[in-house]
Amino acid sequence: MDPNAHVPLVAGPAYIERIQRLPSKFAATLKREPDNRFDLTAVAVYAAGEKIGYLPPELSGHYFGAIAAEGVECQGRRAPLSARENTGVEVLLDLNGVPCEA
Repeated sequence: MDPNAHVPLVAGPAYIERIQRLPSKFAATLKREPDNRFDLTAVAVYAAGEKIGYLPPELSGHYFGAIAAEGVECQGRRAPLSARENTGVEVLLDLNGVPCEA
């Protein structure tokens, strides 16, 4: 299993209603958020025109500098019910093809 094809989204309670409205598979846009006061290399994730969460902080620094100002698209999907119940992960992203700074 390719770990880049199953990257969990970091999303708090503020985003759960937005995530629940998404179809099982969807296009997501990754955008740099340099003014984020908690993480200077934050990468926000948008779907259907709304922010639904962030890349995990341990990964965002690898992608932040390589993402163009207008963002980059990737595929997203809702996590299976078993994953949501066992881990709390609601969304998985496929970052294959997304520019990265090794």
